[in-house]
Amino acid sequence: MGDRNRRPHRPGRLDRSEVVVSSIDQYNPAPTTEVPERFENPGLEENLPRLTDADSGARKRAERLVLILFTLSILASIGAVVGYFAIPLDNTLGNVRLSTLVLGLGLGIGFFGIGAAAIHWAKAVMFYYERIELRHPTESDPETKQVAAQMMIDGVNESGIARRPVLKGAIAGAAALAPLPILVPLIGNLGDDWDVSKFKHTIWGETPEGTYGTLPDGSRGRRLARDPEDTPIKASDVTIGSVFHVIPQGLNDEEDFYEEKAKSVVLLVRVDPRVLKERPERADWSYDGIVAYSKICTHVGCPVALYEQQTHHLLCPCHQSTFDVTDEAKVVFGPAKRPLPQLPIAVDDEGYLVARSDFTEPIGPSYWERLK
Repeated sequence: MGDRNRRPHRPGRLDRSEVVVSSIDQYNPAPTTEVPERFENPGLEENLPRLTDADSGARKRAERLVLILFTLSILASIGAVVGYFAIPLDNTLGNVRLSTLVLGLGLGIGFFGIGAAAIHWAKAVMFYYERIELRHPTESDPETKQVAAQMMIDGVNESGIARRPVLKGAIAGAAALAPLPILVPLIGNLGDDWDVSKFKHTIWGETPEGTYGTLPDGSRGRRLARDPEDTPIKASDVTIGSVFHVIPQGLNDEEDFYEEKAKSVVLLVRVDPRVLKERPERADWSYDGIVAYSKICTHVGCPVALYEQQTHHLLCPCHQSTFDVTDEAKVVFGPAKRPLPQLPIAVDDEGYLVARSDFTEPIGPSYWERLK
């Protein structure tokens, strides 16, 4: 069994069994075997021919597979672009998911097809052998440069690109179309509204019919609703340690649903009122230990949705910014530079949680028109 798994001995290469490392120890101070001063360069291993080198049929099949992979990449890229225009991005959650799925699959399959085709071409179609090129520390002479240029020309010829126009066209088409699923949506959004002042206000301050509750002083407040069910939340339903993902009630009926939701999402938490650290001017922003903060991280806008019940910390999963719920969501760790904006809340005459007003500061990360 041992001889069967043993590699054949090649001329010029020392067998491991022939090399004995000298050692000196306390029992045998003299070396047991003399070590050669240098080992001869064994050279490159013998280049074994591939099936595609000896069989023209196998070579043709390999070329067809490469062509199929490039074609698959082209079709996937085209499909992603068509899907972007064909699937409407309305308030239907299914359409958003389908559009995202089509774009993702188009990008993934498109780039995978290019990579797989390039690897298979190199392994099965291109001329395959190992070559050694010595590096020189100084500039080469003109003759050496000419040899290097000729080697590059030979490499292009050996790849077979010039002799295979169909594959050459497939490469060009796949490489040209693969970036389109990224570029087309990007270019298509260049004409959108870039008015950053809209981030200073959300629909929490609006109270259309059927979405508000009445406070004891007679004012209106938009009700807090579960996301995505859009059902209002009673204060009695929020127990200590519980967390609710919140949206303004009636948000699903808004025309600009996704834009408004991106600004209005809130995380609602209830803690023991005795551990809250509130400034006097914010004493009425919470209700019996229930506090509400924007879910949009003040670093780069990721959703802050991980709550550590024991430490009362909110964690952003993107860059680990950490906010203390009991201390006005101040930053205790990470790259964020300011606390999460707090949504002032109260309870209406029916026991539902409502927003007393909009956020008192812009939500999300800092941008060029803000001082901090």
